[in-house]
Amino acid sequence: MNVHLTTHDIQTPDGICDAHLAVPAEPGRYPVVIFLMDAFGLRPVTDEWIKRIAAEGFVVLSPNLLYRSQRSPIFEDVASLMTEENRPKLFQSLMPMMQLLTPASVVKDAQAYLEFIQSLPQSASGPVALSGYCMGTRVALRAASAFPDQVAAVAGFHGGNLATDQPDSVHLVVERLKAEVYLAYADHDESANAEQQERLAVALTKAGITHTCEVYADAPHGYTMADTPAYREDAAERHFINLIELLKRTLN
Repeated sequence: MNVHLTTHDIQTPDGICDAHLAVPAEPGRYPVVIFLMDAFGLRPVTDEWIKRIAAEGFVVLSPNLLYRSQRSPIFEDVASLMTEENRPKLFQSLMPMMQLLTPASVVKDAQAYLEFIQSLPQSASGPVALSGYCMGTRVALRAASAFPDQVAAVAGFHGGNLATDQPDSVHLVVERLKAEVYLAYADHDESANAEQQERLAVALTKAGITHTCEVYADAPHGYTMADTPAYREDAAERHFINLIELLKRTLN
């Protein structure tokens, strides 16, 4: 299925969020997916993913989660910044941006994204799905917990710090979820160690949430993104198959 890719500005309580939108070219109304990026921002590789998802029969919105700091692109060339020499500077510049994405900010933003996407003529009525990558997984879980009646599915890929010992850890709010949850952790990911994985799984189980939690073997943190050294094609394709199965099961 052919798709159209366009850019949009979304008004939020804290400013203008730039976003990319992929919509099937064939007229109609399609279920909605919100694609929640990793820390490196909207870029060609995320555009390719949202186009592939849209080609399966979905309207896909990808907002710039770090819009409070900078419009897209956040970085011009992610691959060159991921070298051993440049990584410390890269994350030093990212941390102040990410710190602005507080739990309260996530909820405010999510409401704006939902209102925008649900107002489009191509969007079908009914609940939506959220798919998060890296930090986007944490955003997806918190947003779905804040708007349980509007979110039918949450997917998260190579997410980290999902069940910490901090009072604002996202695992503490998943009891509000009504969505089905699919989480695919990266192998040997220090930000998603066995203890955190178990803590989140227990929270989901206690809440009665239908969920699947897997570890993709030999797939490092960031395995879905082809412009980083962490990319693993087999894991990326596995993520896509499992994501589409979840979307078609919960939204169609």
